[in-house]
Amino acid sequence: MRTEVQTWLREFDALIARVGYQFGRVEARQRMQEYVQGLLSPIERKNGWQLSEQCGDETPYGIQHLLNRSKWSADELRDDVRSYVVEQMGDREAVLVIDETGFLKKGKHSVGVQRQYSGTAGRVENCQIGVFLVYATRQGHTFLDRELYLPKSWTDDAARCRAAHIPVERKFATKPKLARMMLERTFEAQVPVGWVTGDSVYGSDYHLRDLLEQHQVRYVLEVACDHSVSFKWEKQRIDQVIAELDSSDWSRLSAGSGAKGQRWFDWTAIAIPHPERPNWQRWVVARRSVDQPNEVAYFLAFVPTGTPLEAVVKIAGTRWTIEMCFQTAKGEVGFDQYEVRTWQGWYRHITLSCLAHAFLTIVRSHASELEKGGHLSRQFSAFKRKRGL
Repeated sequence: MRTEVQTWLREFDALIARVGYQFGRVEARQRMQEYVQGLLSPIERKNGWQLSEQCGDETPYGIQHLLNRSKWSADELRDDVRSYVVEQMGDREAVLVIDETGFLKKGKHSVGVQRQYSGTAGRVENCQIGVFLVYATRQGHTFLDRELYLPKSWTDDAARCRAAHIPVERKFATKPKLARMMLERTFEAQVPVGWVTGDSVYGSDYHLRDLLEQHQVRYVLEVACDHSVSFKWEKQRIDQVIAELDSSDWSRLSAGSGAKGQRWFDWTAIAIPHPERPNWQRWVVARRSVDQPNEVAYFLAFVPTGTPLEAVVKIAGTRWTIEMCFQTAKGEVGFDQYEVRTWQGWYRHITLSCLAHAFLTIVRSHASELEKGGHLSRQFSAFKRKRGL
């Protein structure tokens, strides 16, 4: 264990040195290191006051300066986090997972906040919505990119945008468009990617699917039951296409292991030749609950000819990894515990949290004696004691 702690210390110092050039002044670099260490610490709340106390400050002014006024680029730091993740976890079969999460807020001044549906809360709440891209491999899963969703109640109000320091060039963008922006950045950076998956918010977007097909990236994306597909030379609802199949067309397959063991479902698929790519197919896929046969989920897939159904099922089951990332990020690195209201403050805090989460994920994957599935902050307690956290 002592050897592993020493390895963690070296890796943390190397990571801080790797990104430190982004923070021109020595004071800013030191403040950034203290902030990340605070995010990694086991303190219950990771807001400005508690993080300041963790850093030995009497007030949160130093942290507020780092997040709001200090000169550094959250986007350039994001690129460094992406490079770090790819260097340590890069895999040609990696899965990019797209999803959003809500950040519950009070009042109306936090950038992007309004009453809107939050999957986190399971209902309409006063919240911000962030769209995220996760990189999932056999070594683990962590964040590659992030975008804040701005409702039209914000983008149609120039004075409100100015008050939150939103860049003038930022206009309204749907969640799928934000996802496309992140995917385009990922492809431009030549990140090794095997598959993309996401829920119906993203699967129903033709432009997103077209982007992936242009890059010849395989996908398995959920769609709504009334989504239209081209089948037998006409447009039909996907649920009607699946309803025509016989019981013998279904196979019981596992979508991977979960908290209660293997996740068994009945699956079926129909392959449709791609009109422009002779060696590729578009699939119509359905997943049916074993216990509740009326519960059916529908997917579109884009795969090379000859791909087995088991491979598509495996990717569809990978979507849970982003939920795990949200859970660990909110529980371990203060993902949702910020007290910033501006555009820049949100992106800076979230990016530093992504940096902390990537460090935990990568070091955990390197550690040989860590208990599988253990709580990240407990696993790193010895490391934190060494750091005086």
